[in-house]
Amino acid sequence: MKKVLILLFIGNFCLAQQTKRKLVWEENFSEPVLNESVWNFELGDGCPNLCGWGNNERQVYTTKNHEIKNGNLIIHAKKEGNSYTSTKITTKDKKSFQYGRMEARAKLPVGHGIWPAFWMLGQNISQVGWPKSGEIDILEYIGREPHMVFTTLHTQDSHGNTINTKKTSFPNIEEGFHVFALDWTKDKMDFFVDDVLVYTFQPEIKNENTWPFDKPFYFILNVAIGGNFGGPAVDDSIFPQDFIIDYVKVYQ
Repeated sequence: MKKVLILLFIGNFCLAQQTKRKLVWEENFSEPVLNESVWNFELGDGCPNLCGWGNNERQVYTTKNHEIKNGNLIIHAKKEGNSYTSTKITTKDKKSFQYGRMEARAKLPVGHGIWPAFWMLGQNISQVGWPKSGEIDILEYIGREPHMVFTTLHTQDSHGNTINTKKTSFPNIEEGFHVFALDWTKDKMDFFVDDVLVYTFQPEIKNENTWPFDKPFYFILNVAIGGNFGGPAVDDSIFPQDFIIDYVKVYQ
């Protein structure tokens, strides 16, 4: 009985803590076009400075591979001739946040070679570079590993093939919409899928190499194709594929 009461207390405490937070920013994609006072397009294939965007990805990012429809942002991943095209948007230099709950509700594209993501980079990346800036991958999904959600951190201490990562099985993740969230404090990061805790990052030693997460970060939404993680093989029969985002919200 005592155990049940303790669990109820913990659950109610967590709910109360969540309730205390205020919604400080949201993007509901309610306008007919993307709000470029908040969002930037990243275009091309990364060349000449970061060809394949550092991962041997095969897509070319354009302003045309997206639409806003019925209150959703839809990123279209396509095979066009010999090229793969997609869209990547960021809030760099326009909206950045430090601490709080960051969440997006989205429906995933599927198929071998597809690689959608909802992630964040340190706002200081132009000054210090990657990985010193830090990277927070709230959601990564790769079509070659169905039913799996990846949550990952990249730091100066561990990046690329980082040890700070978790792969979690969700048998129905490809069906319908799901909420992907990060609960970020000065002490730790908790990652959730549909309110299920999937990973906690809380290094014992915190310094600029292990914990660059004490400064503002900005959002990124994109669909990559192929690459070191998403591929390398791509099944051309899957295209077109859509990454559908209902909203992005921040609570603090």
